[in-house]
Amino acid sequence: MESPRLIVLSTLALVASMCVCNRAEAQTPPNVLAAQIRAQGYHCKAPLSAKRDAKRSKPDEAVWILKCRGSTFRIRLDPDMAARVEKLS
Repeated sequence: MESPRLIVLSTLALVASMCVCNRAEAQTPPNVLAAQIRAQGYHCKAPLSAKRDAKRSKPDEAVWILKCRGSTFRIRLDPDMAARVEKLS
């Protein structure tokens, strides 16, 4: 089982680079963030968009708003920790 630190660091690296790999499933911020919260037990079947929340973000704490079909989440990515996920109404 991967450590929370490794998962968060991998997620940050993927989101920051916005790498687009094989055409089948692009590694875009919505897809990467959805995979992160799914690994933590949240349901996001179809990620629609992800937007960085500049007001809530800090230098070592990126905050994103992830919109999925039927739900929206606020995700805080902290180094050395699992993502903090808050389901929004």
